[in-house]
Amino acid sequence: MSQKAQPLAKLPASEYIRGSLYGLAYVSIWVSWIVAARLGLRTSLKPWDITAIRFGVAGLILLPYLLKKGLAVDRLGGLGIAAIVVGNGAPAVLVGYAGLLFAPAAHAASLLTALIPLPVAILAAVVLGEAFTVAKWIGLAAIVTGALLIVWGSGGTIGARQNIGHALFISTATLCACYTVAMRKSRLGGLHAAAISAVGSLITYVPVYAMIFGTSLFNAPWRDIALQGFVQGLLTAVVSTCLYGRAVSILGASNGSAFAALAPAMTALVAIPLLGEWPATSDSIAMVLISGGVYIASGAPLPARWAGHGPSVSVHGEP
Repeated sequence: MSQKAQPLAKLPASEYIRGSLYGLAYVSIWVSWIVAARLGLRTSLKPWDITAIRFGVAGLILLPYLLKKGLAVDRLGGLGIAAIVVGNGAPAVLVGYAGLLFAPAAHAASLLTALIPLPVAILAAVVLGEAFTVAKWIGLAAIVTGALLIVWGSGGTIGARQNIGHALFISTATLCACYTVAMRKSRLGGLHAAAISAVGSLITYVPVYAMIFGTSLFNAPWRDIALQGFVQGLLTAVVSTCLYGRAVSILGASNGSAFAALAPAMTALVAIPLLGEWPATSDSIAMVLISGGVYIASGAPLPARWAGHGPSVSVHGEP
């Protein structure tokens, strides 16, 4: 049982540092899956291959945990289970990987990982009746402005190559929002929800993939397969979930989730040496706006006059 999070002002410095290290670790993994997938797509691997690797590995790792915990049908219901499997399983992940065929990694971090608070806030208001505080309105406005800047900076015309990727990233963020709201409504633990989505995808997606593509995946170099299995299947689907939970348990939901605001900038920096992708000036401005918006919308510390009195909750699901 994790210890209840204390207010930051009362946390010992050592605990704050420990919580921050967990936060930096999980967001680093969120960055790594985007960069690793973009690298994988430059080899012989396709989005559907990487999706099969991810859930083949993660599903097998988390299967014993799910057998122990069960499907939580009493808490989720059929619709909730569907939202968990679709929103954090093969459908959402496949669409996100496909977006990387058209747009750079930094755009994925901004329009996929960091954009999630926007559809989450809308769905949570409709499904859960959560109020919009002043801070949340400000944060979401910054996120939308940043997203529009990215679209404008890539040509600003609907149907441009990068815009196809943008549409796919936004679709994934929306599916992830369904996962997040279903998890929150049922009060399901992050690792339990991740196990349901991973094993569900192992059972439903991987057999279909095998029937269509057979053993063609194993024609790829083993190093490429191993990299994706390690980053996507182990680090992203399993380890980042545990790290995220530890950050939240120490720092609280709002402050723990606020580290996700670092994802766009960190991805852009990593993409320069590894992928040779330099952000445009408009992209850099957009990343600042989106990162700031995520920090504010997540309920992280703000001046009292901005904070409002509505409920403050974590707005992120798994990437």
